[in-house]
Amino acid sequence: GISPWQGLLGNSCPPRKRPLRTFFGVAGKKDATAADPEQSAAGEVTGAPRLKTANKMVPSSSVPASGPTQGLSTRPCGLRDTLVKSLLKQKESSYTHLQNFRFFVGTYNVNGQSPRGSLRPWLSQDGEPPDIYCVGFQELDLSKEAFFFNDTPKEEEWFKAVTESLHPGAKYAKVKLVRLVGILLLLYVRTELAMNISEVEAETVGTGIMGRMGNKGGVAIRFQFHNSTVCVVNAHLAAHPEEYERRNQEVRDICARMQFHPLEPGCPLLAIKEHDVVLWLGDLNYRLEEQDMERVKKLIQTQDFQALHQHDQLKIQREAKLVFEGFQEGEISFQPTYKYNPGSDDWDDSAECRVPAWCDRILWSGKTVSLLSYQSHMALKNSDHKPVSAIFDVGVKVVDKKSYCKAFEGIVRSLDKMENASIPSVTLSKREFLFKDVKYLQLQVESFTISNGPVPCQFEFISKPNEDAYCKPWLIAKPSKGFLMPDSEVVIALELCVNKSTATALNSGEEKLEDILVLHLDRGKDYFLSVSGNYLPSCFGCPIQTLCYMKEPIREMLPEAIRELTLMPLLTDDAFWEEKPLDVPKELWMMVDLLCRSACHQEGLFQQPGLRPEFEQIRDWLDTGTLDVLGPVASNHSVAEALLLFLESLPEPVVCYKSYRSSLECANSYEMSSQVISMLPKCHQNVFHYLVAFLRELLKHTGKNHLDVNVLASIFGGLLLRPPPGHTQPGTAEKQKAQQFIQQFLCHEGGTL
Repeated sequence: GISPWQGLLGNSCPPRKRPLRTFFGVAGKKDATAADPEQSAAGEVTGAPRLKTANKMVPSSSVPASGPTQGLSTRPCGLRDTLVKSLLKQKESSYTHLQNFRFFVGTYNVNGQSPRGSLRPWLSQDGEPPDIYCVGFQELDLSKEAFFFNDTPKEEEWFKAVTESLHPGAKYAKVKLVRLVGILLLLYVRTELAMNISEVEAETVGTGIMGRMGNKGGVAIRFQFHNSTVCVVNAHLAAHPEEYERRNQEVRDICARMQFHPLEPGCPLLAIKEHDVVLWLGDLNYRLEEQDMERVKKLIQTQDFQALHQHDQLKIQREAKLVFEGFQEGEISFQPTYKYNPGSDDWDDSAECRVPAWCDRILWSGKTVSLLSYQSHMALKNSDHKPVSAIFDVGVKVVDKKSYCKAFEGIVRSLDKMENASIPSVTLSKREFLFKDVKYLQLQVESFTISNGPVPCQFEFISKPNEDAYCKPWLIAKPSKGFLMPDSEVVIALELCVNKSTATALNSGEEKLEDILVLHLDRGKDYFLSVSGNYLPSCFGCPIQTLCYMKEPIREMLPEAIRELTLMPLLTDDAFWEEKPLDVPKELWMMVDLLCRSACHQEGLFQQPGLRPEFEQIRDWLDTGTLDVLGPVASNHSVAEALLLFLESLPEPVVCYKSYRSSLECANSYEMSSQVISMLPKCHQNVFHYLVAFLRELLKHTGKNHLDVNVLASIFGGLLLRPPPGHTQPGTAEKQKAQQFIQQFLCHEGGTL
């Protein structure tokens, strides 16, 4: 008989790779695309905020400008396709052999400078040309425009400088470029090897303020080289010696949030760790625990780097298994790469007088990676950092075509023998899930195991009738789909997190933490899972007007009272209720009051993120009212970030949605802008003027906190003035108008706290 899967792949030996996604352009021609979460050019990544991609070819005559490459045609992940791939993976050792290829990995924090002179002392110092270049930069551009609008001419400058400084002993083609604000990653391959590169994807993760801003974070490129998968990550982590826990957290965030979209629709997302080889480079900013400048300089002078390395935070944190578990780093036999007086090899003698540190690092994971060299490059002097490079021999799985076809044909024959009537069935370790005392932005996870029987099966959570998604927006299953070989199992994590988009309806009781998940087996039955929980109401996600009428902490109020206040129509005056409301929400006052008292001189306020445990502590204080005045917390940055998250969570922004368009139209007129504000509901007017007065107070201390009106107007412009639901994603011009609208009020005399 004919197998039900017959014809999807057939019995012939197929090409073993998908087409190369990178399109090589003509020499010297740039085709750059800025992709936002909803719009992208064909062939580029979708869903990656602040993603810059470009396709450009290093001058070469040996790579075709276009044309087909060997590859498996793109199709949905059907059961037979998935089964064949899984069985081929199991038999991979029978049709591949390891072949070493040379990888150059380099990292350089350029401190906002433009390139001066050749980069060959860094990129081409070895006699043998690398097969692949992975080149990363940090602080490419320190301007406000780069930070807020992700636009910089420095990208082209450094791309050109790198291209012209690659090893002269070979010709190279650019595979991919990705940038997040000042974090840039470039991937090149020798032109004769370009046809062996496939499945190229790029992603970005911002870990700056509110967990999104791209002044800190990471960018990554993943690809398949022959039959091995490689992921290259370039990260710029939080600064300052005392912030090592924040750096650890940012690494965890990058690993958790950096997920790549496979080419075939319906296939699971790929995480960093799911690659054969991971190369991690960047300004990781780990410092020395030893902060005695003279002792550090003495150890450097005697080149006792081993003794000095004992004080290195990254070494200490890795040995404690708190970060980069499973990664390796080479022996450090070069002097610290930070901080120098720009233009020299002299240590920092500014007022800050930073203690030297190995901020710039390269790590790797993978069983087939051998480090050949790990060094810094003192010849480059235009930054306060020195560049670092590592050269690796990477064992790559190369396919023997005859052996591959033999393995493939054997698998197809065995599949054809399977009974058509075979129906998959699985066992679930748990079907009911209870999430207790869920709090705003606090992740809870429940897990269960799917154990498969004797028949291979493909599973997927599917949507119920008349519903668009398989689950409520506060829930996600990881993985939500997959494939199981006979008698195998997989652990599914159900992750629940309430955020700004779901908090309001849960606060009011309009929505409950209740859902039914449908787990569907291809050619099999459906399984039903029950999810329930209780949400602890929070001031985060409450309307301004609701909070102004709440004299008590929200957790002390009855659900009926919260519902009534939340669903109350937005009023233009206070005549609706007998009791006079608060001028501004008490929660807003508590945060602003603390910042006024303790953070006016704080450098980096509203630009450096807080710590997650501290945010949770602040949230609980605001929601429970355990203290009349917000108690002491470890960091002003955590309070500042909590304030921004509070404003972001408002279901109706401070400047109401209906006033958004008119606000932008009068962004150049203070009088007309003031008129727009005067038309807002009273509680929104009060909050707007209160926040403006607070920001003006901060600007009185710019000599200490280094804030300026452009920074504050840009940060708060995107929070106080938000486009209404359904509005297209604001472009640079629209964001600049929102900034100008807020800036007028910050620059105009008047307004007190």
